[in-house]
Amino acid sequence: MRWRDLAVVMPVICLFASGAVAQEGDPAAGETVFKKCAVCHIADTDKNKVGPSLNHLFGRTAGTHPNFAYSPAMQAAGKAGLVWDDATLRDYLHDPKLKVKGTKMTFVGVKDDTDITNLIAYLKQFSN
Repeated sequence: MRWRDLAVVMPVICLFASGAVAQEGDPAAGETVFKKCAVCHIADTDKNKVGPSLNHLFGRTAGTHPNFAYSPAMQAAGKAGLVWDDATLRDYLHDPKLKVKGTKMTFVGVKDDTDITNLIAYLKQFSN
């Protein structure tokens, strides 16, 4: 490959690389977003509040955290196969009532995709 060709290819490679990093999110920024959620949820310990604990959320079937009284809609979503991962959580966080019709969660959702990405990165810290 000639230097001239490399000059064309390198910016493209850098663009893809930066997109991959941006997609992973910033846990510190996600912690700030989580303040909206912290009124009802906790992530760093396995304790329920008004909402269920979000500790070890990823890979959990919806509506199954012990000792929490889920809505029938959330229980049904879990029985229908809803498992929390990046994609399902992203959809839910964007519009909870659209993702799980009949959920008792009153939060309207997080509308900014970057905020959701950062929030997911924050929550993943507590899913190991």
